[in-house]
Amino acid sequence: MIIYPGRKTTLSLLIFGAALLAGCSSGENDEQSEENAEEPAGSVSEAQTEDWDVEVVAENLEVPWSLNIHEDTYYMTNRGGEVIEVNGEETERLLLNTSDEVANEGEGGLLGFVLAEDFTDSQEGYAYYTYRQDDGALANRVVAVERETSQWNETEVLLDHIPGNRIHNGGRLELGPDGYLYATAGDSDEPSLAQDKDSLAGSILRMTVEGEVPEDNPFENSYVYSYGHRNPQGLAWNSDGHLYSSEHGPNAQDEINVIEPGNNYGWPEITGSESAEGLKTPTIQSGSTTWAPSGTAFFRDTLLTAGLRGESLYAYDEETEEMNAVFDGEGRLRDVKTEDGNVYVLTNNTDGRGTPAENDDRLLRLTPEE
Repeated sequence: MIIYPGRKTTLSLLIFGAALLAGCSSGENDEQSEENAEEPAGSVSEAQTEDWDVEVVAENLEVPWSLNIHEDTYYMTNRGGEVIEVNGEETERLLLNTSDEVANEGEGGLLGFVLAEDFTDSQEGYAYYTYRQDDGALANRVVAVERETSQWNETEVLLDHIPGNRIHNGGRLELGPDGYLYATAGDSDEPSLAQDKDSLAGSILRMTVEGEVPEDNPFENSYVYSYGHRNPQGLAWNSDGHLYSSEHGPNAQDEINVIEPGNNYGWPEITGSESAEGLKTPTIQSGSTTWAPSGTAFFRDTLLTAGLRGESLYAYDEETEEMNAVFDGEGRLRDVKTEDGNVYVLTNNTDGRGTPAENDDRLLRLTPEE
């Protein structure tokens, strides 16, 4: 671990009483025009600023995508198909052996990754990756995986043939407080699929850890939990059990949504602040500003989301309906996790869309000064 001696990096957070309440979406809008965007449902503003310590936990990570923390070890996927494990000064790069080769193309590759709740004993987890089908088309799948001595192995395909493309693959995996596995699926650059409940594309998907459809899913015999999504890449639950998702929008208009089972979140029928009967408008959207939000996490019940093109960590203040840029200066950010009072972010400057600094990409620990 490298510590910047005496260095403070500005991390803006709103403080309410003793608690921090600075609170929380395309391809990543990198390929999109930002013209003719709607005004945001909320607004983006500057918050009060505090100084926070920044530590480099790991570096030279090569396009990391997903972060998990278990005890003293950090587990990260990279798009090329590795699981990177960091414990103290030791870094291991373990290949994930998959039934089909990981297709590290465009925004595809080894994406979402989450450890099983009993990981200490089982050494098991779950992964989301892009591959080429027999006809040559890209697709995504969710699989069970297990850690062996010097590698990770796919042990079972839980959900297959999620539509894929070089862009809009979604890819986030998280275990919900209900014990079910949730996955975000992009529209695979075919917007109409997001309005087709018979398609897995443009949806948030929910399954058991054995890959079965839960009995209480909103549509009979369907993994689809919500639909009408463009390219969702973040999932997080607050302390009340409400599910939030971040989503890449067209022409900016990135979104934060509160996800409820069976709801239609509108893409491509409505965007930004537009409304229509039966379609949900976002909780907040970026208007003409681009966040390109990816991973999300709650920090003291404030939603944080990592911004790619926005090159910031954002916090959503629910009371003022504002999105605050609370950390920047490290380029593109892909994922965020919180643990033991700290915030961890993954930079993503080596993905072909950023400007890599020396030793990018990196895992950073942000420690608040109380």
